[in-house]
Amino acid sequence: MKIDPKLIDEYEQNGAVLLKDVFDPFWIDLVHDGIEKILADPSCYSEKLKGKTGDGHYFDDYCNWQRIEEFKKFALESPAAAIVGTLTKSKEVAFYHEHVLVKEPGTDKETPWHHDQSYYPIDGEKVCSIWMPVDPVPRDTCVQFIAGSHKWGWFEPIKFETERPYQIIDNECEEKIYQKVPDVAANKDKYNILSWDVQPGDCIVFHMKTLHGAPGNASRVNWRRVFSSRWLVHSTIVSEL
Repeated sequence: MKIDPKLIDEYEQNGAVLLKDVFDPFWIDLVHDGIEKILADPSCYSEKLKGKTGDGHYFDDYCNWQRIEEFKKFALESPAAAIVGTLTKSKEVAFYHEHVLVKEPGTDKETPWHHDQSYYPIDGEKVCSIWMPVDPVPRDTCVQFIAGSHKWGWFEPIKFETERPYQIIDNECEEKIYQKVPDVAANKDKYNILSWDVQPGDCIVFHMKTLHGAPGNASRVNWRRVFSSRWLVHSTIVSEL
């Protein structure tokens, strides 16, 4: 996979980068079909959340690639692994899992600011996510990133439903590792926040320590269906559970 070296530098500096036209329509249609299957038959891991006033729901579900053939085919055969290898300069890449993120029309439920790596028993400085929509996503609905925040260390994981942190069982671990997620919404002028207009075929690749959040979907007609895949590389440490 050839990627402009300037985009690789941008990824390393900011912890997130937009890649244009890297997935052809075959992959978009395939993933779209898989998402429809998940919406019709969600797993026990799924959530369907509402905001305060909107009519629409925020739906997410994950770790279904072994039962949804479309997701498995994407993980094993699409250009995604090559994209990760090129951006992270890694010769060995492993698929970790997928995450479906759907905001129906009229969804005012926002995605709270967080980073992904704290949710998983993994460590490493090159693990990343590929955020790939199957619908056009305008900037005002797109996920947002704080540039450079992948270099800030670890932040406590946040529950999406309550937007409150998970309880850390080991208090010493909490003091040594996890920081409180900053109140980005109230202090946006303090941060360099990245976001883009994203079309089907495009994707955003971001470091799993990059702080990010997303607005609701104010459109009354347009869906925001996203397939996010998470990737490990040769230097990743995975804890035994």
